[in-house]
Amino acid sequence: MTQVDFHILPDASVEARWLYTCRLVEKATGLGHSVLIAVDTQDEAQTLDDLLWSFKPESFIPHQIIGGENETNVEITFSDETGDHQQVLINLRSQVPEYFSRFARLAEIVIQEPNILENTREHYRIYKQRGYPIAQHKR
Repeated sequence: MTQVDFHILPDASVEARWLYTCRLVEKATGLGHSVLIAVDTQDEAQTLDDLLWSFKPESFIPHQIIGGENETNVEITFSDETGDHQQVLINLRSQVPEYFSRFARLAEIVIQEPNILENTREHYRIYKQRGYPIAQHKR
């Protein structure tokens, strides 16, 4: 069963959410996990793609937007395409992806921005109603 982790940030900025996502990806890949990051739009996928290249000059995280030419353990999707990933899903979407249960772990990044806060509260209710194990991590 998928382990669901809510990472709760004190910040309200979307940029803080993106940067935390980059750090979480770095940690997961350092542990040898493959990661799929789910976002709502192609523009968000491109923004995160750019940030993963530049967020930490001394770090290199091979990644791509899903459907790219290279084989990599980190991909970003803005559709229902998931590739072969089954280890870690970072959900930044406004909805819970239907495919989330095929992953060993699911991370939701919570910020104090009203719309995102409401979305992630609804996600929490969905996971709880379905009986998934949930952990909260205040940062």
